[in-house]
Amino acid sequence: MTASKSSRARQARARQAQAQRSQASTASARNGSAAGNGTAVRSGTAARSGGADKSGTLVKGSTLVQADSPPRAAATRGGGVDRRGSRPTARAAAAEPEAPATTSVPLWFQLVTWVLSLAGLGVSIYLTIAHFTESKLLGCSESGLVNCTKVTTSPQSYVFGIPVAVLGLAFFMAAVALMSPWAWRWNRREVALIRIASLVVGMGFVLYLLYAELFIIGSICLYCTSVHAITFLLFVLTVFAAAAWGLPGRQRS
Repeated sequence: MTASKSSRARQARARQAQAQRSQASTASARNGSAAGNGTAVRSGTAARSGGADKSGTLVKGSTLVQADSPPRAAATRGGGVDRRGSRPTARAAAAEPEAPATTSVPLWFQLVTWVLSLAGLGVSIYLTIAHFTESKLLGCSESGLVNCTKVTTSPQSYVFGIPVAVLGLAFFMAAVALMSPWAWRWNRREVALIRIASLVVGMGFVLYLLYAELFIIGSICLYCTSVHAITFLLFVLTVFAAAAWGLPGRQRS
């Protein structure tokens, strides 16, 4: 009976010791395990599931080890380095100025438009002199459909009280400047727009004068017709240049 009691006591103590060792090993496993997903484990507490340590700490033997995170440096276009990697530097924030477009109109095209403008200027000078001196135009008949005197002395030869010959002279003086090679190479958008606008206005006068000659006066003038043809050619060439080679870009201050 005594032996049986002592045997049961030993078995109870053995079970108690085994339970204590099992509890100790479980607590040691919880405290000494490393967090696989980078979470920081406090001493004696279990790590929360899914929590990630933003600073990148590791756990070794229940000891928190601070890992050096690599610097987040971002290179910017201006050559500076943004240490934070979230905001650009002052050079990168500054907007880069746009380079104006370069006009690539060939030289032969520039010379053609300039020679046409000089020819129109020469005819306009001659018509202006003939208007104020009331002299007969050379090589122009005085009867039939071609009658220069009838056209140049008609009421339609004045627009707003100004002789059409003087208006043509002013137009071609501006055209000679705008169609010169120096103006074509001058990389200014305003010059290109003025060139196109002046020819649009010139074509408006040409259409009006053609209507007046054919339907009101009933005669045409060879010199006036040559001026009309030159204006039309300059208009077509200028529009073609804008479509083929484009307009210069806007200038930034």
